[in-house]
Amino acid sequence: MCGIVGYVGAKPALDVVVEGLARLEYRGYDSAGVAVLADGKLATAKRAGKLGNLRAALEEEPPPAGTLGMGHTRWATHGPPNDRNAHPHVDCTGSVAVIHNGIIENFAELRAELEEAGHGLASDTDTEAVAHLLEDELKAGGGLAEALRRVCRRLEGAFTLVAVHTGDPDVVVGARRNSPLVVGVGDGENFLASDVSAFIAHTRDAIELGQDQVVELRAGGVQVTDFEGRPAEVQEYHVDWDVSAAEKGGYDYFMLKEIAEQPRAVADTLLGRIGSDGRLRLDEMRMSDRELREVDKIIVVACGTSYHAGLIAKYAIEHWAGLPCEVELASEFRYRDSILSPTTLVIAISQSGETMDALMAVRHAREQKAKLLGICNVNGSTLPRECDGVLYTHAGPEIAVASTKAFLTQLVAVYLIALYIAQVRGTKWGDEVFAMVQLLERMPEKVEKVLETMEPVRELARSLAGERCVLFLGRHVGFPVALEGALKLKELAYMHAEGFAAGELKHGPIALIEKDLPVVVVVPPRARAVLHDKIVSNIQEIRARGARTIVIAEEGDESVGPYADTLISVPAVPTLLQPLVTTVPLQVFACELATAKGHDVDQPRNLAKSVTVE
Repeated sequence: MCGIVGYVGAKPALDVVVEGLARLEYRGYDSAGVAVLADGKLATAKRAGKLGNLRAALEEEPPPAGTLGMGHTRWATHGPPNDRNAHPHVDCTGSVAVIHNGIIENFAELRAELEEAGHGLASDTDTEAVAHLLEDELKAGGGLAEALRRVCRRLEGAFTLVAVHTGDPDVVVGARRNSPLVVGVGDGENFLASDVSAFIAHTRDAIELGQDQVVELRAGGVQVTDFEGRPAEVQEYHVDWDVSAAEKGGYDYFMLKEIAEQPRAVADTLLGRIGSDGRLRLDEMRMSDRELREVDKIIVVACGTSYHAGLIAKYAIEHWAGLPCEVELASEFRYRDSILSPTTLVIAISQSGETMDALMAVRHAREQKAKLLGICNVNGSTLPRECDGVLYTHAGPEIAVASTKAFLTQLVAVYLIALYIAQVRGTKWGDEVFAMVQLLERMPEKVEKVLETMEPVRELARSLAGERCVLFLGRHVGFPVALEGALKLKELAYMHAEGFAAGELKHGPIALIEKDLPVVVVVPPRARAVLHDKIVSNIQEIRARGARTIVIAEEGDESVGPYADTLISVPAVPTLLQPLVTTVPLQVFACELATAKGHDVDQPRNLAKSVTVE
């Protein structure tokens, strides 16, 4: 969702804030705005559209120079994305400015109350109500932080709020509930942001803010309390990547860079997983062997691309660990009567660790006394803190909205978890687990090999830029890969794309086949002879009806050649690991096709990187 930056120190605040917004624009790009305090006066500027529109306005009419400020890049919820609804929002006096990420669920009631009291609200947003509530609370005294605490106690929903006030010219105040906010600790300067990438050029020292906490940010220090004003404990941490990891590095798009980074990301996620005794170890899990042996069912909850990783986890967990595994859309999980108990392990997957649907699923599972394990890419985010254990994916920052390297590292994570549980439960011998981890450790070179052979895939994508629809078929773990390929094409090229289990073809989807319709088929390894032969039959069926067949198969598979209009070969790997190599061509395909259509693949329309509201 929205991106937030706050700064107080000695540097020109506007420069720091706009620089931070540029790194957060992946979180929302419907509009952008800034507020700067200088000489006791508040100056704001905001524009609909991408950050470039705001930059142009600031160049045309620069605000007064100041060393305290904040900025916002918006993904619209309440009200259309126009100048009027862009953040910051101010009160009636023009002395309070507020920016916000999330949704205030009781804003209509609050707005009606404010309007009845004589406040004039100028936007359609839920955020503006907070500015006017602060205006009233400040009249009661106590300063901005106390005013924000009192306001937060009245709010319902998920929100991060940052506010400044001319009456408190040396402080930026922030608050969070169910929405991300992190503090950057510098030397004579401090930062607030939705994501550490906003301030990574200035400091790599950060503080996690917990649930229902308010932070006061001054140049000389940081003070954190809960919503009642009681001092709160905080956890400090150091970010293990630098600003270069968040830059494009010569690529036209972050997505291209992140696709290319996948071999390293997979390798980093596997680093240090085997102990000196040759056994797999996952120290971050923070779960004892006894607890894992008590587990009798696993439920994976996730959204979007992470959900597809969860579908593949089911195959790995049931095959290696011998445990029943269900996979649920996190957005649906708590709205039905899921059967959970203290012997249920719920695995929640989220790249950002701030996906609201996943967090609410975790909280529901905790109420049912289930054990909780998170798979996450962001140290210090909410998901790892709310789970009993965590496995970090170590993919580094993923800026492009459409996930690539996060997905592959999530696959590695679920493989490691499945193997670890198998090791603990004794369903696999130690040498079997060790051998499989060794196979995983060879996967980065396999992914690298795929990337080296992608030019024909790019040419194919460019040739299909005029198509209206593409279908994707797969079997076994190839089915989630087909779903992921279709999702990437929807996200980036704005095309109709569907993924199907190939065995379901004759149960309805074959009616969609028509002459020259592109159909991408993910073929299982030849070692799975029954599945392999069945999907070859599927290819023949759709080709007989005029489809254009694009076949992804392992090297040396000559049986599919006669039925493939385009054959994409990937290295031969074990069946369960095949998604690590078959997904990559589909990422490249979607990225290139969208580029050929003239789309911004880093910032597809209507989407944001982290969905922090339900």
